[in-house]
Amino acid sequence: MAIAASKNIIEIRNLHKYFGDVQALRGVNLTVERGKVVVIVGPSGSGKSTLLRCINHLEVETEGEVWVDGKRLSEKNKDINSIRAEIGMVFQLFNLFPHLSVLDNIVLAQRVVRGRKKDEAVQIAHEQLKRVGISEKADNFPGQLSGGQQQRVAIARALAMNPKIMLFDEPTSALDPEMIKEVLDVMLALAKDGMTMVCVTHEMGFARAAADEVIFMDHGLIVEKGSPDAVFNHPQEERTKLFLSQILSH
Repeated sequence: MAIAASKNIIEIRNLHKYFGDVQALRGVNLTVERGKVVVIVGPSGSGKSTLLRCINHLEVETEGEVWVDGKRLSEKNKDINSIRAEIGMVFQLFNLFPHLSVLDNIVLAQRVVRGRKKDEAVQIAHEQLKRVGISEKADNFPGQLSGGQQQRVAIARALAMNPKIMLFDEPTSALDPEMIKEVLDVMLALAKDGMTMVCVTHEMGFARAAADEVIFMDHGLIVEKGSPDAVFNHPQEERTKLFLSQILSH
């Protein structure tokens, strides 16, 4: 049995995932320590997002095990929703309800999932909007905000649930270049606050600044992992070197 308070909050063991005949993950093993930031990089189709979605049980593994905070995610686990409630996820697209105000977008999940009273949920929503730097936008609707502001609302919504882990799936890839920094700045602040984070991103500057560990994936496998300095400045694998030469030359 896993120990609930072990230093690893995420443990992935021999994870395989098929979509029909396509194998997206090919025996991935990964541990993430509490309070650490892990950044996953790699070409499109390498399995990065699938791995992230398996951690949140949005995708069910074909084979292998995913453990979060000492509990195994599986279809048979009766506590699956309570485990997932500890995981915040921010997607490429913001997934905000367009007919609800910014404040109500953040209040809704707190009331439904966490069962909070309205006053408490509203107070927490205001606190998190302040944390991501857009407290003045509480009464606006998503359509009145820039993409960067909408993504910061999505981050605030996830944080309002008091998650133990935050997952980010290419949170800046749908944004205009001038909006990317404002979202990355929020993520950087979270990292400094000690939030456990697993981020799939193409933003190498963020990976260098925030990551405790960088993972390079290709064809459903972890090809290389290490500190940002080790992976970016002293890559060992030829596939990593080729990828970085293409990415970092732009």
